[in-house]
Amino acid sequence: MIWLAWRQLRTQAVVVFGAIAVLAVLLAATGPRLAHLYHVHGRAFLDDLGSTESSLYLIGTFAVLFTPALIGTFWGAPLVTRELDAGTHRLAWTLTTRTRWLVVKLGVVGLVAIAATGLLSLAVTWWNGPIDAAIAENSGAPGHGVFLLPRMQALVFDTRGIAPLGYAAFAFVLGVTIGVVVRRTLPAMALLLALFTVVQVTMAVGVRSHLLPPEHVTTKITSANLTLIDFTGHLTVKVDEPGAWIVSQHTVNAAGRVVAPPSWVEQCPLENRQGSQACFDRLSDLGYRQLVSYHPAGRFWAFQCEEAAIYLVVALSLAGFCVWWIRRRLS
Repeated sequence: MIWLAWRQLRTQAVVVFGAIAVLAVLLAATGPRLAHLYHVHGRAFLDDLGSTESSLYLIGTFAVLFTPALIGTFWGAPLVTRELDAGTHRLAWTLTTRTRWLVVKLGVVGLVAIAATGLLSLAVTWWNGPIDAAIAENSGAPGHGVFLLPRMQALVFDTRGIAPLGYAAFAFVLGVTIGVVVRRTLPAMALLLALFTVVQVTMAVGVRSHLLPPEHVTTKITSANLTLIDFTGHLTVKVDEPGAWIVSQHTVNAAGRVVAPPSWVEQCPLENRQGSQACFDRLSDLGYRQLVSYHPAGRFWAFQCEEAAIYLVVALSLAGFCVWWIRRRLS
């Protein structure tokens, strides 16, 4: 069964690992230059990023971001539905048990999917090391039309470290689960893409920040740290936490209650022009401060481990459901 599962997968696996190898060669050829520039120039080296490095930054980021979804769509969803459509599952069940048939398929294809995603994530994380370090020092910086974000931010976090392994395992088994229940390949592929996208957005926006309790700091609002006053009057300030993930910001009064800032603060000059200091001194004298909730950059690997563990546990649970469904509900 293991040989048969690999034989059915080998062409797709060769294509995927071939593409990863090509990208890895490009990253290996340009990575040492990035490390040298960062060693010599520090965070200022971001200004020297060429079009090649900027392109590879985007290609690597999007490659890791979309690989789990593609694995779930083209490897997971058709894994069982393809057999059901052709009727070959009945022949396989005469040669072995249903449980062993499914477990071997899940194990072989799943491990290959995780390995491919892991190698890709490892290469991209290594190559981006100098860029991520410099961005953390700058807390985000533009570079030749590519907006570079700290690795704690949602889109970047999803393409670094070990979390993509969890995403790949989950997407693959979710695709298999949907295929087993729906029993139609194309609908299963469409549902997988929709559900996986919803899960990823929900995790990034509504769940991840609660995996660990945030830190809090209350700071004065000054012309030096105020970065934005939006159309609702909400203020945004910088904090001295390079690379941190800012979860929320609120203006508080002298009693520590969350309030709307006074309307006249919109007239405070954001630059050191005449009247700027007096305006912000007035704000400070009235007791207004900014309460900032954030996760320090040093928590990156803690978040990575927790999120990867959550996705792997859910993937194992779905795999168990698939085994139960195959044994009890399919004929």
